[in-house]
Amino acid sequence: MSNNNTVETLIGAIVIAVAAGFLFFAYTSTGSGSVAGYDVTARFSSADGIANGTDVRLHGIKIGTVSGLSLDPKTYYAIAHLSIRNDVKIPDDSSVKITASGFLGSNYVAIQPGGSTTMVAQGGELTNTQGAVDVMGLIGRAVMGGGK
Repeated sequence: MSNNNTVETLIGAIVIAVAAGFLFFAYTSTGSGSVAGYDVTARFSSADGIANGTDVRLHGIKIGTVSGLSLDPKTYYAIAHLSIRNDVKIPDDSSVKITASGFLGSNYVAIQPGGSTTMVAQGGELTNTQGAVDVMGLIGRAVMGGGK
């Protein structure tokens, strides 16, 4: 009787260890977590589809994450706080937009670098922004004929 309990306990421990290994692998391979770097902000008319931990990409390469979202109480714009890797410097005239990985893909913040020789500093703001596009709303309008 005690031999069966020992085997069941051992198998349970192995299952828990394997599950913990999968969770650790998923966490590290997806790039979850914060990025050590400098913080900049960007104001969007719509921040639909992004949250803390959302990727910030430059030409498809992850260079940071969204570290926070807040609302400007005067303009009602969404303020995205972006944490950018220290080794990546962003020109201050760069454009920032919220876009999707594909038709049904997850959203991310895309940065298109500008031509300025002045780089945005810690605590700076990127002002050339484009909010999220409501794809389902556009499809609904097209189907219902509301785009006349």
